Amino acid sequence: MHLLPNHLPVLIYAAIPWLLACCLIACHGPESTPESDPTPNGDQDETSTPSTPATRTDLEWKEILSPLQYEVARGAGTERAFTGIYWDTKTAGTYQCVCCKAPLFRSNSKFDSGCGWPSFFEPLEGSRLVEITDETLGMRRIEVRCKGCDAHLGHVFPDGPEPTGLRYCINSASLSLVEDAPSD
Repeated sequence: MHLLPNHLPVLIYAAIPWLLACCLIACHGPESTPESDPTPNGDQDETSTPSTPATRTDLEWKEILSPLQYEVARGAGTERAFTGIYWDTKTAGTYQCVCCKAPLFRSNSKFDSGCGWPSFFEPLEGSRLVEITDETLGMRRIEVRCKGCDAHLGHVFPDGPEPTGLRYCINSASLSLVEDAPSD
């Protein structure tokens, strides 16, 4: 009596692409796009002090952030490529952490990497980023988090342009853009 059919290896090989697709879908989080307003009701207090994980509970983060922002920034998720509000933005300004408002990148360090997420070749001087080794999904990557509030931002790769050779691949859902004032 055969316990394993002769075609089992074929079934296993057929299942591998399906399993990989499931992993990638799980990695990219919800099928929605980020909201342009960092708060669901749009009434964020501009005078509020930047927050830290010690000052906000999980429930408070869920109330402040959109569902996608929460999934990405607090849950280390990833938005789908080419869906974020900043992936192709050319507006001059400062990109800051969506959670604590810490300034992270200037628009003059942003470049089109073709990956579908905002890409920067360097953070602001006095970096407010923490880099952590990430070995999920069978890969070795460097995760980028906000030093101020531990929000997940994205990953950094060694394939960027000069002068640094780095590509900070950052989720739009983890950022907010403070536009430069128009010059007269």
